Amino acid sequence: MKPPSITWQEHVAPDEAERFERYEQMFVEMQQRRVERFGPGRSLHRRGLLALRGTFEVLPKLPLYAQQGLFARPQVYSAWIRFSNGGPDRLADKKPDVRGFAIKILDVHGPSALGGGNTTSQDFLLINHEVFSSATSEPFVELLAAAERGFFPLLGYLITKYGFFGAFGQMRRLMAIADKPFSGFATERFFTAAPFACGPYAVRARLLPASDVPFPFASEDWAADIQTRLADGPLEHRFQIQFFTDEETTPIEDASVNWSESEAPYVTVAKLKIDQIGSNEAFVEEIERATFDPWTALKDHRPLGEIMRARKVAYLASQKERAVG
Repeated sequence: MKPPSITWQEHVAPDEAERFERYEQMFVEMQQRRVERFGPGRSLHRRGLLALRGTFEVLPKLPLYAQQGLFARPQVYSAWIRFSNGGPDRLADKKPDVRGFAIKILDVHGPSALGGGNTTSQDFLLINHEVFSSATSEPFVELLAAAERGFFPLLGYLITKYGFFGAFGQMRRLMAIADKPFSGFATERFFTAAPFACGPYAVRARLLPASDVPFPFASEDWAADIQTRLADGPLEHRFQIQFFTDEETTPIEDASVNWSESEAPYVTVAKLKIDQIGSNEAFVEEIERATFDPWTALKDHRPLGEIMRARKVAYLASQKERAVG
C-alpha cells in the first residue's frame, strides 16, 4: 500500500485545444441529428430511468488528507439522483448498455471548477465500469461518430483503424463492454472512472451498492426494481474515494488504467441515502432539464486528465443544443 501523494501532474498536448474545437463542432452536429431522430434530450444517457431525492452525508473523523472541499467537515446535503441507460436513444432496459448514476449535491457554496464565480452544487457522474474504454478522448469520439452513421460505417472505421482481423477483435471488445452483466442500480458498484481533485490531492470515486441481493426480474424494468426496494425503506450507498499515489500506479492522463486498490485503497467519506422517488411530474421534468456535468463542481474537486477536459467541451456542446442552463 502506498500513501496518498500530491505530486500528480496534468499534461496537456500541444494540439489539444485544436482537437477539442473539432470535437465541439462534431458534438453539436451529432446532437442536432439526434434531436431530429429522437427528439430533445441528452447526447448520451438520453433515457432517464428514475428521478430521485436523497441526502449526501459527509462523515466525521475522516483522515486529514481526505478532509478537502466537500469533505472538509461533517454535513448533510440534499441531493438529486438520476439513473439512466447510456445510449443516445431510448433502448429497452434489457438491451446491453452502459448504466449511469448521476448525483447532484445541492446547497454547496464555494469557488467553481469553471472559474468566474461560485458554484451552488457539486455533481458526481458515475458509470458501472471502473475505467473508460480508451486512454484518451480521441478514439472514443471517432468511434462515436462512426457508430452514429450505422453498422457498416462503424465496421469500415474499425477496419481502417485496426486492420481486418483487428476490427473484429475491437468489435468483440466493444460488445463485451456494453454487455457487461448488470443486476440493478441498488446492487452494482458505480465509478467516476476518471480522476478529479480533492484539494491538493487527486482521486477517483466509487459508490458501493445498497444491497447484495439482486431481484431476478430487475432487468425487465430497472425503475420498478428500485421502486420495490424503496417501498421497504431507504437505500443507503457508501461513497468512497481512492487517492493518487504515483504516475505508474494511478495515472492521471490515461483513463483506461484501473488504479490498483491494493496500492491505493478506497476511503469511505460519505453516505448517499435515497429515500424518495420523484413521482411528481414537475420534478421529473426538472431533473430531465437539469444538467449533470462533472465540471459543475467545486474548485477543490476540479476534474482532471484529458478525458475530463474533453468532457468539458462535449457537455457544454450538448447543453447548448438542449438550450439548458
